[in-house]
Amino acid sequence: MAEAVGDNEVPSALAPEWPLRPWLLAGLLGLAGLSIHLLTHEREDVAWQVAAAAFVFFGALAAAFTLERRRWREPAAFALVIALLMAGLAWRAVNYGDHLPDEQYGFASGVVATALALPLFQAGFLKTRLKTAYAEIYHHIWTDAISAAGSLAFTGLSWVALAILSKLFQLLKIDVLKDLMEQGWFGWTFSALAFGAALGVLRNELKVLAMMRTVVLLVLSLLAVPLAVGLVVFLLATAISGPSVLWEATREATPTLLACAAGAFVLTCVLVRQDDEAMSRSRVMRIAALVLAIVILPLAVFAAVSLGLRLNQYGLAPERLWALVTVIVACGWGVGYWGALIRGRTTGWAQELREANVVLALATCVLALLLALPILNFGTISAGNQLHRLESGKVTPDKFDFAALRWDFGDAGKRALARLARSSNARVAELAAAALAQKQHVYGAQVKAAEDFHVRVQPDDPQLKRLVIAYLEGNPWACTESCVAIDLGSTPTGLRQVALVENSTVQKVVFSKSGEGSIAIETSNATYPALKSNSKVEIGTIAKHYVIVDGKPVGLPLD
Repeated sequence: MAEAVGDNEVPSALAPEWPLRPWLLAGLLGLAGLSIHLLTHEREDVAWQVAAAAFVFFGALAAAFTLERRRWREPAAFALVIALLMAGLAWRAVNYGDHLPDEQYGFASGVVATALALPLFQAGFLKTRLKTAYAEIYHHIWTDAISAAGSLAFTGLSWVALAILSKLFQLLKIDVLKDLMEQGWFGWTFSALAFGAALGVLRNELKVLAMMRTVVLLVLSLLAVPLAVGLVVFLLATAISGPSVLWEATREATPTLLACAAGAFVLTCVLVRQDDEAMSRSRVMRIAALVLAIVILPLAVFAAVSLGLRLNQYGLAPERLWALVTVIVACGWGVGYWGALIRGRTTGWAQELREANVVLALATCVLALLLALPILNFGTISAGNQLHRLESGKVTPDKFDFAALRWDFGDAGKRALARLARSSNARVAELAAAALAQKQHVYGAQVKAAEDFHVRVQPDDPQLKRLVIAYLEGNPWACTESCVAIDLGSTPTGLRQVALVENSTVQKVVFSKSGEGSIAIETSNATYPALKSNSKVEIGTIAKHYVIVDGKPVGLPLD
């Protein structure tokens, strides 16, 4: 195991320079970028291709960050495991996306688990386990972060340089670079090549990275004192005025409090460094680190109370359950830090915090991995809770969010709606059936039953009105308050059509033989012919059919 005494010392196992690393990483990532384009180009909805792209992307990145000249078997195995995990999550998200309530969160949880596992693997955790030196993990975290940020910056500068060269060549009527930059395969390949080359160069200069780390940590530590003072003042003011002021002031108290807790955690780690010798000798900085470590738990508890109020008010939902998991993790870190501070009263609180970081990071990594796997179904849990709220009378049918069950809870929500559609409560059954009939999810649009629509059909035709109402039940956004449906007769193929008018918006809806309606023309979207060099331009009068409201034309012509 390497030794790390000061900020500028690096693990000896990674110290030797590898001249081929920049070329190898550039080639590896460049090939990966080209493969991703070929796999996903115009086929982002094909599950196996998206999974293959995720396999290439995450596998190549994991290999790029872990591969060493004399150590390739373990990194290759690690990269393969990461690639298979993320490929499986990507396949599940795309293949079952319409049936899952939280596919994007599951995939994000896998990314979090991967990000936490990377420095642990680099530090040799698989061999040394909980005896892994904290300095090793700390070194790899900041080395990875700085090298990744530097590589991204170099990639951006490479595109700027390429754009300048393209403009220069265009002055000579040479459009090769301009044409290349417009090609999707070139963008992926060039970006990956630039990132890989920069990453290889940076990871060959570990002493330079160590110096950059020292500078970054010094700059970040400047934020510690004002943030510590601000958070203490905030907590004292909240204690005096009562936490209810937070929920009254904003509906986003939970993410704000969690962001403050995360900031306090990061700056605590910045100030604690990898060992006591590397810590600042400034008493002010050490007190700031202690304060920041203490305030994490109160901030997490306030976030938990804020989220609890929302859960009591609106019930469970997949997104709220993921927020609850985040709050639990934050509270776990806060409790872990308080325990470390209590234990460290005699042995040294900073060292106890470092040891707690390893255990808490490992626990968070395992939790993120478990949540990424299809073990817990947040849609089923949330749907059961919402059904209980409705059936117990805690929420009335007119206030119940049927649309959320239809669109946000996956198959479990649809099954719950099907059950409600058979309810003995006529109003519940009617609204549930209307939600199941929805064809498009419009956020904020309330589910409406047939009698809730204020629509006038001209001329009055009961059969046509039934068609219009059936269409509006599936697309309630088309008539939010009151509207008028004007009979336009039949199309040349015998299909009935109407002009649906609300305020200044006009839409032509055509009904199929089965009675299902679809928008044929949205008259709010204008299209104009392109002017060509040989175009005939003249002034003339063209008769068009408009919807007339109070004697004035509305929207574009229906022709």
